[in-house]
Formats: sequence, C-alpha cells, structure tokens
Amino acid sequence: MRKKVTKAIFPVAGMGTRFLPATKVVPKEILTLVDRPLIQYAIDEAREAGITEFIFVTAKGKSALEDYFDHSPLLEQELRKKGKDELLATLKTTNMDSGAIAYIRQHKALGLGHAVWCARRLIANEPFAVILPDDVIAGEQGCLKQMVEAYEETGGSMVAAMEVAPEQASSYGILDIQEDMGSLVSVKGMVEKPPVESAPSNLAVIGRYILTPDVLRTLNKQKSGAGGEIQLTDAIAQEIVQERNVFGYRFRGQRFDCGSKAGYLQATVSFALARAELRDELSAYLKEMVASEKAAQ
Repeated sequence: MRKKVTKAIFPVAGMGTRFLPATKVVPKEILTLVDRPLIQYAIDEAREAGITEFIFVTAKGKSALEDYFDHSPLLEQELRKKGKDELLATLKTTNMDSGAIAYIRQHKALGLGHAVWCARRLIANEPFAVILPDDVIAGEQGCLKQMVEAYEETGGSMVAAMEVAPEQASSYGILDIQEDMGSLVSVKGMVEKPPVESAPSNLAVIGRYILTPDVLRTLNKQKSGAGGEIQLTDAIAQEIVQERNVFGYRFRGQRFDCGSKAGYLQATVSFALARAELRDELSAYLKEMVASEKAAQ
C-alpha cells in the first residue's frame, strides 16, 4: 500500500532582497496579500491536501515566522471579550499545535536542493511535499491536493507544471516530455534554466513537488549545478536516470509569482477583487485609474 503524503517542507531561508527595504526586518513570507501573509496561503493549501507535519527550512532573521504560528492567548482573550467571534476564528487558523511544526536552519544559501536536504532527518523514509510560498496558486481546489490525488494513482515523484512563453524558458526548470497524457505527463528529463534555443519544451516546473525519499539520498551526493547552487531539479532528474517514475502535473488554477514585485502586486489585486467586501470599491478605483492613466505619485 502506497504511503500517504503527510509531511511538507517549506524552504523559507531566502533573504527577499527584491523586496528591500521592507524585508530588512520582515521576512518576505510574512508580507500580506490583502490581510493574509504569503506563508498562510501555503499552509492552508498544505492542510487541504492532508499535510499534518510542517517543516520550515529557515535562516537567521526569520523568527517572525515562528511567532506568527504561535498561540496568542491575550489577543484571543481580548477578541472573545469583545464578541469578535469571526476575527477569533480567523486568528485560530494561524495557530499550530505543539509538535506539528519544526524549524531547521540552512546556514549557507546553497540552493533549493540544499534546503530540502537540510530536512532529511525529519523526512526519514517517507514521501513528502515541497511548497515554495513565493508561488501562490489560486483555484477551486488547491494545487497540492490535486497533485496528491494524482500521486495516489501514479506513485513516483511529481512536479507541478505549466506552459510558459518559449522566451521565458531560461527562467525555469523545464521538462523533457516522454508522453503527454493531458493533466499528467511522464518525464524523460529535466533541465534547470536552459538557454531558450535548447529548451526541450515550454512546460515549466512550478513551486510544488511530491518527492520520494530517494531524492534525498541523491541530494546527499549532489554537486552544485546552475548558478553554483545545488539544484533540486538535478536531483529529480537523477530519478529518471535510475528508471524511477517522474511525472509533471498540469494543475488547475492561476499561479502568481510573488517573488517578483509585479507578480506580488497582481496577486494582491486579484485576491482583493475576489473579496466581496472589497470588490466594488477597488474595482471602481481601478477603472478610474485606467481611464485617467494616472498612477499614485
């Protein structure tokens, strides 16, 4: 019987330099889309998919993440006293039970593969998920839940994938497709940030993974790849060399790259427009701005 995916790694050690000066004191993952931090969207998606153990690979200066998921008895008491039950319920979704969450330090910025490898002792011999909070995916069903349901049929390793413009291929890990089965594709190779002219396809890897523990054993021996970093895609590609199944999964939903300023702003507008209490006022403002072609100075 195939083991269930109940553990997820969240690589959150990055410095967030593209969002300086805000990220000088605030971890990028705490920046909000409307009123929820990026990390909360990732946690909610993981919970929906059945994840019960959450592993954060962090770095110095990320203590606000730990505080965010801690209980706040005084604030809860104040909300309860004032009868603000809706806010109290919202606050409780940010709480993590003791033992459900673990924090591991990545002492050197050696890439995503290294960050995942840092969590190896907590994964042991189980399949696990990796979620990159920078990639926020909106949809009726969470991306990871879709992948878990597909994984229960296929086993092996699986990466979330989406088509990108050919000229953008050099910014992503790109799949070399063996067989296209619609939502699923079987993979015969993966290339990290290939030159545009030699990209094997335009199907790019996005920040959701379901991986076997064999990937961790490969990372034990992995050398640095593109950019001088230990690349997770290189380790997954080794699964193919070892004749193990690797699949790409075309998820249903809209992906926002919140690691970039433009993507973060697009996500903020999109999520705000999805909120009934904000939609009318914001929509009217956006229409006015477009009509006048004026931006706030």
